[in-house]
Amino acid sequence: MITIENITRHELIGLETSIVQSSNLQVIGLSGKIIDETKSMFSIQTSTGVKLMPKSNSTWQFTINGATAIVDGKTIAKRSYERMGVKA
Repeated sequence: MITIENITRHELIGLETSIVQSSNLQVIGLSGKIIDETKSMFSIQTSTGVKLMPKSNSTWQFTINGATAIVDGKTIAKRSYERMGVKA
């Protein structure tokens, strides 16, 4: 089960997220649902369409069951199966 404590080791597709800090000031506050991810990018469905955002340039906020987790993008800049520790 995904929790705030183990979020960096789980699948992130389907979670609501927002950018709380970034090297690109124009994307701070961008929020939506993660619909796909690669090693270094999230595809996020926002109210204005799908946006591709690099993971490592930003700090991400995830909300799960009413609790909030703040995650440095550098810690999740891996393929999902590499984060989970399984073999592809």
